[in-house]
Amino acid sequence: MTQLDALVKTCHWIGHKGWAPATGGNMSVREDARWCWLSESGRDKGSLTRDDFLQVEIATGRVPSGRKPSAETGLHTLIYRLFPEAHAVLHVHTVNATVLSRLESAPVLRLQGYEMQKSLAGQQTHLDAVDIPLFDNDQDIDALAQRIAHYAEAAPLRYGFLLRGHGLTCWGRDVNEARRHLEGLEFLFECELRLRLLERK
Repeated sequence: MTQLDALVKTCHWIGHKGWAPATGGNMSVREDARWCWLSESGRDKGSLTRDDFLQVEIATGRVPSGRKPSAETGLHTLIYRLFPEAHAVLHVHTVNATVLSRLESAPVLRLQGYEMQKSLAGQQTHLDAVDIPLFDNDQDIDALAQRIAHYAEAAPLRYGFLLRGHGLTCWGRDVNEARRHLEGLEFLFECELRLRLLERK
């Protein structure tokens, strides 16, 4: 199975989970140092095929086919430029990620004390702290990408980030790792959200 085939299968799984409703979200896989394959805008993620992915130039965002890629193309290409080891990027609109991103006012969401932190590459214990950066949402994707790149110059940017009121973007060294990071983070977000709601009662 190729990485693109694995991504199509993962998109169907994401769609079944309801994590990319109303054609929301976007997914990509790196082809090589120059190109990636990115989901076309306005497509239902639960029924994507290989033909629904467009070749995009990582350095420029150019789409040779002339078809319309996802609105967040600039975030995918940024991740591939920042992290040569990243080979798959998943952006979803889950309820837990979206609500938690609005509840948390700090620039990072700190996760600590959860055994499932070990679903994230390199995490060995629940005692460590995992910081997921939060960025204010912006319809100007180029400006948003610049802010994320500026953050990454000064602080670690691992696994993924949250956009306030928008959702989660995460990545991995291949599609399977990106999928594991997505599932692990979504579980952690749900635990954190439920805990905060219980503490408010």
